[in-house]
Amino acid sequence: MAELIPLLMFGVVFLALIAGYSVALTLGGVALLFAFAGMATGAFDGRDLGFLPGRLFGIVTNQTLIAVPLFVFMGVMLEKTRIAELLLTSASALLGRLRGGLGFAVIAVGMLMAASTGIVGATVVTMGLMSLPTMLKLGYDARLATGTICATGTLGQIIPPSIALVLLGDVMSNAYQQAQLSLGVFAPDTISVGDLFAAAIVPGLVLVVLYVLYVAGVALFRPGRAPAADSPADGASLGGLLAGLLPPLVLIVAVLGSILGGLATPTEAAGVGAAGATLLALGYRSLSWRVLNEVSVSTLKTTAMVFFILIGASLFSLVFRGYGGDELVHGLFQNMPGGTWGALIITLLVIFLLGFMLDFIEIIFVVVPIVGPVLLAMGVDPVWLGVLIAINLQTSFLTPPFGFALFYLRGVAPPTVATSDIYRGVVPFVALQLALLGLVLAWPALATWLPGMLYP
Repeated sequence: MAELIPLLMFGVVFLALIAGYSVALTLGGVALLFAFAGMATGAFDGRDLGFLPGRLFGIVTNQTLIAVPLFVFMGVMLEKTRIAELLLTSASALLGRLRGGLGFAVIAVGMLMAASTGIVGATVVTMGLMSLPTMLKLGYDARLATGTICATGTLGQIIPPSIALVLLGDVMSNAYQQAQLSLGVFAPDTISVGDLFAAAIVPGLVLVVLYVLYVAGVALFRPGRAPAADSPADGASLGGLLAGLLPPLVLIVAVLGSILGGLATPTEAAGVGAAGATLLALGYRSLSWRVLNEVSVSTLKTTAMVFFILIGASLFSLVFRGYGGDELVHGLFQNMPGGTWGALIITLLVIFLLGFMLDFIEIIFVVVPIVGPVLLAMGVDPVWLGVLIAINLQTSFLTPPFGFALFYLRGVAPPTVATSDIYRGVVPFVALQLALLGLVLAWPALATWLPGMLYP
């Protein structure tokens, strides 16, 4: 019975989260309750808690995680200073005369916003407020409009440089080292956030192309669902589009290019991105002390949330392993039908289901450190696994009836848009994401080719 305690820990955490308790406090509180109960009954060695200070010190001194507040600052700055709105206005003015043109503009701007913010909720809400009323006014079908906005909003999980990939890259690096040490490799190879950024570029672009093809197909075969604007907006020109598009695009390319080219670490590139976003805001004359205060407070709140959850997850993982949870997971995976493939599919399915109830931060910090070392020790490529997890999380965030992106859009959508329209609208995009997941599963080179070329 004692060997099932790790599973009981997961069950208690799940029930507490459903009851509405804070994620970070739930993880840490449940871990401490089980630790103290185990110490009282002799089932848990209290000396294991002595490793906690070292873990916490490792968190606050982790150079990679310093990139988190800097990337968040960059994204919030672009959002609060209305630079993203200028991008959408410029793209819509130029493409609106085409059937489905506004849908193309939403996908393009959503892709850039995903690369800059990396947070699903911020992208979906911002795009919903900026573009949904315009699309409905032009006569776009509500299902197509809401589905396109939700789908492009979730691109923040897979398009680098995103917060999800930064956190996932750090966790996967630790899991890969643990897996190699468990196999007796005492000079382990390493993977970096840059590896995961490079691995996510091709799948992310493939997904964007699939979105564009779908909207183009709807515009071609069902033109009434994606009509052209009757009269294009004034000033619709290529020069106007470039004036709004080029500066933010140059910033994103500079940040990502410096990482992929080995010119800067993710933390250094994030600093450049934060400074560049501030300079852009000054150039657009949209930065004020009030805006700077809002950006700083928002960045502080998001960063505090990430690190608070990471501390709770670290304590949970420590107690989980103290009860032999890692051996339990390893035994379950080893005895699973289908071997490595069976274990991989079950892991992706569990992460997909957890994505209905937990944010990507909790899943990355709680689930991946537990299952990651076991899968990697079974021979799964760490970069490939990281991309599969990112795509999987993105899909679960979009899938009815519990996908977070649906609730974010429901909160800002006009009352005339039915919830059923949002649910039905995302179904084709969920199918496209599942198709991408299948492609990456079938051809791992989609994820591993570019990192192999850049970092031979």
